[in-house]
Amino acid sequence: MVATPVQLRTTGRLSFCAASQRPRAGRRFAAVRASAEAMATEKLGIRVERNPPESRLSELGVRQWPKWGCEKSKFPWTYSAKETCYLLQGKVKVYPEGHGEEFVEIAAGDLVVFPKGMSCTWDVAEAVDKHYNFE
Repeated sequence: MVATPVQLRTTGRLSFCAASQRPRAGRRFAAVRASAEAMATEKLGIRVERNPPESRLSELGVRQWPKWGCEKSKFPWTYSAKETCYLLQGKVKVYPEGHGEEFVEIAAGDLVVFPKGMSCTWDVAEAVDKHYNFE
């Protein structure tokens, strides 16, 4: 049996499978789509999609959204509107109000949705650069 490397589009990880185990093209792309959708999680009201494919970012028009950034810092924030953002760089722990010490960690490559009305504290561990859009 010969193992063939197959790069997984959603993670970039290299995986090996036997030629007889390789999915046919239609199935592979369906699996990639399902995998990308499955990678979106919601915790404490914050929706995080880790490393979405470029096609998803293009569909949303992310590269045309305004940009914002900040250095390592800690500050309170309240969302007056729903915000969707895509982190180009950085690492942040977001502590939603009313959840004690629970937090959601977001980092470069994450597509994140914050609901309107959420109050939280941003604890920026690594400088942030992001595209953002308010609805």
